[in-house]
Amino acid sequence: MFYLLGKWLRRLFYGIDFTLYTALVYLLSFLPRRLVRPVYSRLFFGWCRSFVRALGVELRLHQHNTRPLPRQYLLIANHPSAFEDIGIPALFPVHSLAKAEVRDWWIVGRISVAADTLFVQREERESRRAAFDAIVEALELGRNVAVYPEGGCKGRRIFETFRYGVFEISLKTGTPIVPVFLHYESQDDFEWKPGETLLHKLMHFFTTQNPRANYHVYDALDPAAFADRESYMRHAHGLYLQWQARYLD
Repeated sequence: MFYLLGKWLRRLFYGIDFTLYTALVYLLSFLPRRLVRPVYSRLFFGWCRSFVRALGVELRLHQHNTRPLPRQYLLIANHPSAFEDIGIPALFPVHSLAKAEVRDWWIVGRISVAADTLFVQREERESRRAAFDAIVEALELGRNVAVYPEGGCKGRRIFETFRYGVFEISLKTGTPIVPVFLHYESQDDFEWKPGETLLHKLMHFFTTQNPRANYHVYDALDPAAFADRESYMRHAHGLYLQWQARYLD
């Protein structure tokens, strides 16, 4: 009984913390960008951590990398769930590339825009080209950027191929790629399924019987080791297939 009481008191505290944090970052998003930009990204990363705690998810970072992460990098990850939209920036100081629809989400969309999230309309060539240029610009400004090379939420299994964009950017800018493999132990609760809404998924996260999310980070990939974007992509895709066999099969 005392365990359950402590659990729900902890959830109540985290819920209040998240509500107050959300109110702060939401109100700050209405201020001129030039005033809040120097601190807003750090506040956004903290807001993501608060969101994770409020959902009751046990976010675990597994550091398989044998070398320190580079000072600046592109981060790639598989994309089985909506949770990584807050899980990745809760652990890594990155600006994410998100689908354009996120910009219109209630409260979250405005916060994401203020945090300099990058957006793309995945099925439109011009939008993908604009996102490519925006990522290059963000790297030139010294930021780290997170990209999901499957091109969207494709389910728990690795999609049959990756898109070339992030590998082309890595080659063009000389920026290394840090690969992260995501594994949710309660896959049915975390996996984004057709027809589900964001509210459905948030409720699944909150009520799951196994809330552990494992984020496995590996050594950065050096673009100098690859001759072209195709060989680069195929190498990275092969690594993800190996990790899938290790953690999911």
